[in-house]
Amino acid sequence: MSKKALIVWGGWDGHKPKECADVIAPALEAEGYEVVVSDTMDSYADEALMKTVDVIVPIWTMGKIEKEQFEGLDKAVQAGTGLAGFHGGIVDAFRENCRYQWMTGGQFVDHPGGKIPTQTIEIIDTDHPITKGISDFEIPDTEQYYMHVDPGVNVLATTTFTGEHGDASLYEAGTVMPYVWTKKWGNGKVFVAAWGHDENDFKTESALEIVKRGI
Repeated sequence: MSKKALIVWGGWDGHKPKECADVIAPALEAEGYEVVVSDTMDSYADEALMKTVDVIVPIWTMGKIEKEQFEGLDKAVQAGTGLAGFHGGIVDAFRENCRYQWMTGGQFVDHPGGKIPTQTIEIIDTDHPITKGISDFEIPDTEQYYMHVDPGVNVLATTTFTGEHGDASLYEAGTVMPYVWTKKWGNGKVFVAAWGHDENDFKTESALEIVKRGI
């Protein structure tokens, strides 16, 4: 029996949520997943649907999640459903919901310099199944996320802020930011990759491969 993924997209249009879903859904189908794509968070409150899902891929920047929607999501992940996402679609959602931030392990606070010419992703765990065999790589013309990160996450890759982008008086040049991580939430596994500003980030082969493996 194939595994089932639920992609829920929406929120701020600047992160091209539908376009990103249109990249991730066929990538998962090619791996043998049954993929359900939804543009409403009411899917989280659909208990019958959630009981059939192996992994949830949220692509929803900012916005507000209603009590019943969050409770459905929280219950599913704690019961063992995976939660895997990228960029603002997972770590800049529902800014007023601290429990959601606890579940995901991080929260966006800024992207100094806005879009920058390139950023380097440094693999620090070369033995983990998500990153094994993948070398450090660059993503062009994208945002470099500065985040508040749970100190308990398992960091797989990082990025370094060089001080050349944005107001360097607001952060230390040389700051190393966790950029790919995993964590547990109840019986569920959580995966976060901080790139994915729009669908173009996934033209970088390693960026797409790590997200696929994380899911």
